[in-house]
Amino acid sequence: MSSSKRTGLIPLILSVFIIGADQITKAIVVGNIAYHTIGPSFFGDFFRIIHTRNPAIAFSIGSSLPEEVRSVLFIIIPLLILTAAVVYFIKSDDLSGLQRWAAAGIIGGGLGNLIDRIFRPMGVVDFLDVKFFGIFGMQRWPTFNIADSAVVICGILLVVSMLIQIKDEEKLKKRDLKDA
Repeated sequence: MSSSKRTGLIPLILSVFIIGADQITKAIVVGNIAYHTIGPSFFGDFFRIIHTRNPAIAFSIGSSLPEEVRSVLFIIIPLLILTAAVVYFIKSDDLSGLQRWAAAGIIGGGLGNLIDRIFRPMGVVDFLDVKFFGIFGMQRWPTFNIADSAVVICGILLVVSMLIQIKDEEKLKKRDLKDA
């Protein structure tokens, strides 16, 4: 493996960090806060640590599906997608440095929740609970965890960086056509 290829793998350190932080915080919550109870609160009740589980995906989508269907949809398919993402990450030279870090964050978050889906039969441990002040009819934002945060933040970062890259490439093409 070439030196530049090895350097391109450095962002996977972020994946490992996210998985570790996610699993450690979930273990702390499971070990110290009874299921369906509220732990510490901060800034009044603006931010709370609670212990809940999500047997489905974001916003509990799919929670009413039979367990066998959930296993296929929420374990096997994400495992295949994450495997493809890791292979693309390792083999591709198309990603910028920022995009590699963002993709590594998404991979780490995805794997963090996948670990829960495989090894925690009650579902993914969610524990971060934020007041939402009735926006969109919600008093509280749906409870989430570190893995969820990594996927959302890094997903937004990846999309924004790709949009900027596309815009820059279009500018270069226009300038090249103008100069020709």
